Amino acid sequence: MFTTIEPAHYGQRKNIVGEMFRLRKQVFHDMLEWDVPIQGEHERDCYDDLGPVYLVWCDPEWTTLYASLRLMPTTGPTLLRDVFRNTIPDIAALSSPSIWEATRSCVHAANLARDFPGVVPGTAFGLLLLATVECGLSYGIETIVANYEPRLKRVYKRAGASFDELGRADGFGKRPVCCGAFEISRHVAATMRRRLGIYEHIFSRPYPVPQPIAA
Repeated sequence: MFTTIEPAHYGQRKNIVGEMFRLRKQVFHDMLEWDVPIQGEHERDCYDDLGPVYLVWCDPEWTTLYASLRLMPTTGPTLLRDVFRNTIPDIAALSSPSIWEATRSCVHAANLARDFPGVVPGTAFGLLLLATVECGLSYGIETIVANYEPRLKRVYKRAGASFDELGRADGFGKRPVCCGAFEISRHVAATMRRRLGIYEHIFSRPYPVPQPIAA
């Protein structure tokens, strides 16, 4: 299932949150060789202290992680503004309540191969992006700004995503890092489902959306 973990529920989902931090260390520190903060077997930075929303793909029992990413509004401190600003020509234009950043997107190749042998990592990234679009619709987001490696551009286009590459820069690891602005809309979600062969929504919000109290 694809769902979110919000700040109030970190404690309830500490097993999956811990697996996410371990996966991030394996991907961004060990494999990509990015200069990221390490705490034992975890990769965790100061933005994780700001109450982000984590989008996760896990089993229904919340014991096995397949993919994850971090979502934060661009109206506050962001990794894109503070660390990856060389990938963005006009950072000021990307600050809005309806624009969020997605960072630390990664998939657990070993868990996928064991439990979903027909899902290759490229397809998994496409599914994670579709879940991000559906999640964005649920949270009232209109645009997701995200960094990605150049090779993923083909993956996202093949999956039917609609995005503009804003820029790219070197100096973060083995390969350049790109920045893209991804459209969040029902049309894009429908296109992606068709391209990926999905016939229903894959994201489910675990808790009801708060409703305003009537006067």
